[in-house]
Amino acid sequence: MEQRLFETRLSDGTRVAYAAVGRGPVLLHAPGWLTHLEHGWTIPQERAFYERLARGRTLVRYDRPGCGLSDREPHRPPSLDLEAEIVGAVADAVGAERVELFGASLGVAAAVAWAAANPARVSRLVLYGGWARGSELGTPEVREQVLGLVEAHWGLGSGVLADIFAPSADPTTQAAFADYQRAAAEPATVRALLELAHALDLTGLLPQISAPTLVVQREQDRAAPYAQAEELAAGIRRARLVGLPGRDHLPYIGDADALVDTVRRFLGLSASRSPGGVLTPRQREVAALVAQGLSNREIADRLVITERSAESHVERIRIRLGFRSRAQVAAWVARGGS
Repeated sequence: MEQRLFETRLSDGTRVAYAAVGRGPVLLHAPGWLTHLEHGWTIPQERAFYERLARGRTLVRYDRPGCGLSDREPHRPPSLDLEAEIVGAVADAVGAERVELFGASLGVAAAVAWAAANPARVSRLVLYGGWARGSELGTPEVREQVLGLVEAHWGLGSGVLADIFAPSADPTTQAAFADYQRAAAEPATVRALLELAHALDLTGLLPQISAPTLVVQREQDRAAPYAQAEELAAGIRRARLVGLPGRDHLPYIGDADALVDTVRRFLGLSASRSPGGVLTPRQREVAALVAQGLSNREIADRLVITERSAESHVERIRIRLGFRSRAQVAAWVARGGS
């Protein structure tokens, strides 16, 4: 799948970039706190996650103001009202009278606020990795430490946040996500969004939601306590709570298959496992060397590339084929690549 990029404007003229991929009814995704539509599409795990969600749907994603391809200097500071306005502007821009709405992390607040105010336009609501009350995300001392680190040293801060959001990811993937965060937003925007996250209180909006709702959360999520998922589900009529194993906050890290399948079943779609698609010639070459038992260093020496490039190739191959280990890649090669 290839994403198609567009843009729309908010009431104050702020430009919002959004992307569409797939075909079918609109599944509108209110994203986590930092996004970059172009950079995210180059991360194999993120792209695979969204491609699988988009099978049978037109998946629409956006960069909030201050992030990615949207205006980097928005006219207003982040707020819950602004988050809801962005969802509405994108829904209007794609011409959707009704949408299935999928909020993740900070996007849960955007989805809740817009669904509460526009019940006739939301057919189903999915909330992943969210919270009802931002005050429960951590102690004031920890919050101030993180805010201070982000503002004083965004390079180091992005690495700390990558470890919090994706603790099970390998070092290459964590480093790529840290780079992604720095490309997505400047430190001032990051601090403002973190402050908004901690200030949120959705408890008064939850009873106003009438759409069938799925609340799904990883049970050891390091960024969003599972108790907050329970509070979200308890406050919404007709909500169903599903807990999944894992501690990663990023939806596409960890057992992404289980999360995708849970969401797709709720939307009335069939399961969609990781694609076993065609590898590039270079990836097939690397896979063959993995099957020979070569380490990343040995692969790098054989192909005259850096060790980090070799590690990145192996990770992309594993994600592309839906495998968890090098041994599975080797077995796939032994079977003739099928």
